[in-house]
Amino acid sequence: MAFDYSLLNVQQREAVKTIHGPVLILAGAGTGKTRVITMRIRYMVEEGISPANILAVTFTNKAANEMRERVGEMLGAAKSKHITLGTFHAFCMRLLRVYAEKIGYKKNFVIYSQGEQQGLVKKILGRLLTKEETLDPSMALMRISKAKNDGSTLGNPERDLDAAVMQQYGDDLRSLNAMDFDDLLLYAVELLEQHDEVREEVRQKYKFVMVDEFQDTNTLQMRLLRALVGPPHNICVVGDDDQSIYGWRGADITNINDYESFFPGATVIKLEENYRSTTAILHTANSLIKHNLGRRGKNLWSKNPGHEPVRMVIVEDEKEEARIIADEMIELQTKKGDTWDDMAVLFRTNEQSRVLEGEFRKRKIPYRIIGARSFFDRREVKDIIAYLTVMVNPDEDTSLLRILNTPTRGIGNSTAQLARQHSIDNGCSVFVAMKDPEFQALLSERTKTPLLEFIEMMDRYGDMARTNSTAYGVMAERFLHEIAYVDHLRKGAKEPDDSAVAENGMKMTIDALHGFDARRRGDGMQAFLDEISLNDDREDKDDIEKKTGVCLITMHAAKGLEFPVVYLPGLEEGILPHKRSIDENRKDEERRLFYVGITRAKRRLTLSYVRYRMKWGQKQTCMPSSFLKELDRTYLEEFDHAAFMKEEIEPDDALDYFAKLRKEMLEGG
Repeated sequence: MAFDYSLLNVQQREAVKTIHGPVLILAGAGTGKTRVITMRIRYMVEEGISPANILAVTFTNKAANEMRERVGEMLGAAKSKHITLGTFHAFCMRLLRVYAEKIGYKKNFVIYSQGEQQGLVKKILGRLLTKEETLDPSMALMRISKAKNDGSTLGNPERDLDAAVMQQYGDDLRSLNAMDFDDLLLYAVELLEQHDEVREEVRQKYKFVMVDEFQDTNTLQMRLLRALVGPPHNICVVGDDDQSIYGWRGADITNINDYESFFPGATVIKLEENYRSTTAILHTANSLIKHNLGRRGKNLWSKNPGHEPVRMVIVEDEKEEARIIADEMIELQTKKGDTWDDMAVLFRTNEQSRVLEGEFRKRKIPYRIIGARSFFDRREVKDIIAYLTVMVNPDEDTSLLRILNTPTRGIGNSTAQLARQHSIDNGCSVFVAMKDPEFQALLSERTKTPLLEFIEMMDRYGDMARTNSTAYGVMAERFLHEIAYVDHLRKGAKEPDDSAVAENGMKMTIDALHGFDARRRGDGMQAFLDEISLNDDREDKDDIEKKTGVCLITMHAAKGLEFPVVYLPGLEEGILPHKRSIDENRKDEERRLFYVGITRAKRRLTLSYVRYRMKWGQKQTCMPSSFLKELDRTYLEEFDHAAFMKEEIEPDDALDYFAKLRKEMLEGG
């Protein structure tokens, strides 16, 4: 099939055709980067590069799935299936499944969820702390994660508690043949940096590497790329330094700003034609972001002039702000033809949504909030996954201890603790400890019988789970029936509806297994468990497309999304820029966050700030965001709503404030 260049502008065409040597594609918001990435992959294949030699990595499963779908449409299933395409974590896991033994792990290592990590750290703290000492497990994990990603140390384990926890945590994970998400990156880097033969083997396979959202990479990911990509450095990264908003979780903007120092002689291509927003929106965004020093200069533009200016509204307080937004949304939905799904409110902090939600409920405006509980966090799903994990890897203690007496089978906590202690004393897993005649001799017949039955059952199903030809969906159904899991769910339900929800979660998990059975190519159960682990990664768990209504979302979560109508409320000093960022001298990142918020809007953009806001039960005076002074006024109209409302007006006249205000101003002039 002929390659259709007519779909690309001049800069996009250059980005697609420059396939040799290091390349940096600076893709501004809405400039069609996904099309460029997928067409570039197709162009490489048409130029004779083997799909098996191409690696494309991005940050979220959603982005990886979208890219996989588009590449499949362009190349066809036969060719696209040979391309390695996924997240950084998925790629690293793939490497480690092959080479784990080089770094002292077994290939069937398990990946710990955040809940399992916290459970492990709690146990460690129980051993290390005195009665007088306290340490929040979440904070300990956060510091461990940061140290792993930026290559720092937490001190001397002999003297520093954080360092002692980190050392013990690493030792315990290794003894459990387990890794956390950071370890996937850390050990992949160790593998490539310290094992020459592995590095050469991997480089020979992945001769062409592409990275999306490059501005979000951290120090560890940059080390991975430098180890992975050897001469002639056929690496293409795509990103936008103006949208680097994750510094607080380790993203290092110098990776994109100093790219040529990592890969000398790089070709830099700028994509500046925007296909999303109007001239008014882009002009306003450009006028803001140019105040960031040290950025790579680019100027977004559009062929779409649009029909509306950007509006900036001053209101009395947050309740009035919510009322105005609700009023206009109803007007747009009932009279202008916009749908609820077309509209979004983007805010800097989660607390800002509370007043908006109250107003929307009162006015019966349907809305969706990003951040619901993950499907994989549900109790019944975690139980089933734990059972499947133990079938594949009986030495995985955390999963084993979770399901040892679930449903109740007469193996109590005291037996579990005894088994765990026996495993520690003998340097083996809990499952191995439970099989030890020496341990079994410690138990009463009443306890030993259900324990032996449990061991026999897990051995029997373990043989099936470790056989690749097994129909795993059928096996899981049979197993859950054998342990009477539905009865267990019904007994544990406080309300009948709770039981129905839990049973549905169980059925959906079995359906996922049936789906895996239908599409796997010789993969075993471990591949299914890997998918589950990676799908439960730390990206936002909510899928926005599965919900309807006005979208309430933080600016951070909105990156990569777009909406015809956007509201940015709460633009006050201390909120945006956030007080913490002002104190820590990180205003540049806050300015980028504001820029991301502005560039989500396709057609209509409204900014607003309040004069007073309730804080700790007190009415406090607010100052407008210092960023607002930086906005060029060419396409921006400013309205003082509070002053306008003091005049006498009919109720119907208040429906479209901005149109009425404009009329008043014109007549007054």
